[in-house]
Amino acid sequence: MMANFPLGLIALLVVSILIYFGVAHRVLDRMRLSDRAALAIIVAIIAGSFVDIPISSRIIINLGGLVAVGLAVYVLAGAGTVYEKIRAIAAAVVTALALFIAARYLGAEPENMFIDPIYIYPLVAGIVGYLAGRSRRGAFFAAVMAVLALDIAQYFYLANSGVRGVVHIGGAGAFDSLILAGILAVLLAELIGETLERVQGGPKTEGRSEELIKNLREPEPSRKPLEESNKGQEPGPEERKHDDDKKDGDDSEERGDIYA
Repeated sequence: MMANFPLGLIALLVVSILIYFGVAHRVLDRMRLSDRAALAIIVAIIAGSFVDIPISSRIIINLGGLVAVGLAVYVLAGAGTVYEKIRAIAAAVVTALALFIAARYLGAEPENMFIDPIYIYPLVAGIVGYLAGRSRRGAFFAAVMAVLALDIAQYFYLANSGVRGVVHIGGAGAFDSLILAGILAVLLAELIGETLERVQGGPKTEGRSEELIKNLREPEPSRKPLEESNKGQEPGPEERKHDDDKKDGDDSEERGDIYA
């Protein structure tokens, strides 16, 4: 039974578990998503994967795949700079071309391929999407949109050649390819990007805007409510006396507060 369960749904369930336990918090921050929003989107994708919307006799759109494409567009809209947006779109074009070449030389029928297309297309889209898009947002957008472009190209091929067939845009095997490609692209961007950041001692700042640099850095810990309420207030007589005693005496109590 598990062998027949879509790999895309399995991957989404694994990702949702990681999000629930806070493991994917850093990635979600980079993609401008909260934990709740990400889980809600995953639920929508899983539920939508069982809903097919017939558009014509040859086109069927899967609602889950449509939600994933909408997420890719949202991620692109939240890119830090115009340059990143342009690069993500260019990366999607490059990744789509890589998929077209892969489909051309690997064979149109699954039995003619040395590997199941459900694996090869996400691998190609994920790897090329990361290499071309580089950022987490750009890689995700490029991988997802490239798989979508392959579905659309398949429709035009059938329409022009007169071959009978139905294209499931974002559905059937394409749903797995769509989801796995996006996850793999973000995973590569996170692992390789995190490694490079650690090696160079933080995110690259040269030639980047201050707002983008601020977003790339780790968020600062929030202040305690008590500290915020007392900020800007003059200390009382007892607090002044306590501060003077600390200046005259040793600072062991202060060190104890810091390391407690």
